[in-house]
Amino acid sequence: MTVIYSIKNEMCFYSKQSKDALTVANRFRAKISEPVDFSSYDIQSAFTYPKSPVITNQNPSCISMFNWGLIPPHSTEESIKRYTLNARIETIEKTKSFVECSNNRCLVIADGFYEWKHIIKEGKVFKEKYLISLPDNSLFAFAGLFSFWKDPLSGLIKKTYTIITTEADDFMAGIHNVKRRMPVILKEEDEEKWLNLYEMNNFALPYHRELLAFLCPSVNKKREDFDNLLF
Repeated sequence: MTVIYSIKNEMCFYSKQSKDALTVANRFRAKISEPVDFSSYDIQSAFTYPKSPVITNQNPSCISMFNWGLIPPHSTEESIKRYTLNARIETIEKTKSFVECSNNRCLVIADGFYEWKHIIKEGKVFKEKYLISLPDNSLFAFAGLFSFWKDPLSGLIKKTYTIITTEADDFMAGIHNVKRRMPVILKEEDEEKWLNLYEMNNFALPYHRELLAFLCPSVNKKREDFDNLLF
């Protein structure tokens, strides 16, 4: 098998989780292990490697806080997390950054994410920011992989994750209209299947959920220029 490193990412880089701890715990029927670290947010950037609520298949009754940006157990450098914010579902088992964690499945809890649509006007490219959510703005889970990484200098164990992406469906291709990718958003009835290692291809396109997109006001912060990292 050819094994390569993941050196680029495409989305999702900006997520939203605005619900309180009790709502999250009730929806996923799980206990929050670190309530002092739990927080809600309208937007968080993957490039700050923030903590997010995650449920792993090693401990499915517990919601723990993991840092965005997977650090594989074999890695000697923490900096690899810059390149492992997302994992393409089509190439996980060929990608050195992810292959040893391919059975370490997790649910990444959210209630929205953001993407930018490219619009060409008079020869110039403009970007429109959209918030993507379920029609009722309820909680959902991104399909993810996780890792426990031991820092060789401090000896501390760091809990990290990546979000799985797939080819965009027709709805998302109209928004993410350059790279045409989207995160895998699990149907509620399939969350346990994902954790129980059902065949990964079952969750690639044409698997999808119904979504809504809301155009965000232009006064919002401009997206950081990370386009050089995108597929």
